[in-house]
Amino acid sequence: MSKGEEIVWPVTVIECPPVKVFSVRVYGKDVYGEKVIGEFVNDSLDKQVARKVAVPKKYNLEEAMKKVEGVLSEAVDVRVVVYTQPWKIGLKKTPEIFEIGLGGKDVNEKFEYAKGLLKKELFVGDVFEGGMKVDVHAVTKGKGFQGSIKKYGYFLRSHKSEKKRRGITLGQFTPSRIRWGIGMPGRMGYNVRTEYNKDLLLVGKDHEFVNPAGGFVRYGLVSGDYLLVKGSVPGPSKRLIRLVKNIRGCVGLGDSVSVKVVDRRSKQ
Repeated sequence: MSKGEEIVWPVTVIECPPVKVFSVRVYGKDVYGEKVIGEFVNDSLDKQVARKVAVPKKYNLEEAMKKVEGVLSEAVDVRVVVYTQPWKIGLKKTPEIFEIGLGGKDVNEKFEYAKGLLKKELFVGDVFEGGMKVDVHAVTKGKGFQGSIKKYGYFLRSHKSEKKRRGITLGQFTPSRIRWGIGMPGRMGYNVRTEYNKDLLLVGKDHEFVNPAGGFVRYGLVSGDYLLVKGSVPGPSKRLIRLVKNIRGCVGLGDSVSVKVVDRRSKQ
């Protein structure tokens, strides 16, 4: 019914500073599965990386690279470990470090491509584009210690009950134990969650196009590359979010979507 018409969608603005390669890992395979059989570290790391991990002061990159090339014939996959640069957008000084996969026909092609990334910055526009589907991996907001009513959504008990917020019956008298899966009070939130097939509407660089008057609440102004994702994503405003190409084979919007205007009224 809305074909050809302009549609209003709620979106999430995700700021994406470029990442750099920390190390290149080569994986082999045995009866227990894949394991790292070789790795070399980038010799031109930023000084902020030392706040997260111990960085070797004397390191011979060429020698380490030759050792990895010697076991390349036994490898089944090549991946890179990257680190973020949150100081470029004024967020914090300590980077986040995580592993990502590489595309390629075989191990040798992936290895040569990984070596070419050592002195480069990887921008979000090099991987994603507007109109495609992505999966979002993030850690949700922490709610602290909560009861079963809030944590699991159980109904309040009758007004004639001794306590109204005791949730459900925990189990029978015999055998006298609480079965697995019964909703008990405890920590709520701060869990790793994945949302599948989110629409990526725009990959942009124009900050004035998305920055509201007064900045975003509990965040500030966007100053780097950014994404517009349809709907919400897990977690608070300053926590790491990892995006990957969707794995469930759903087709995105493609070229049929174009973002014309973003509401920039104050969110304060």
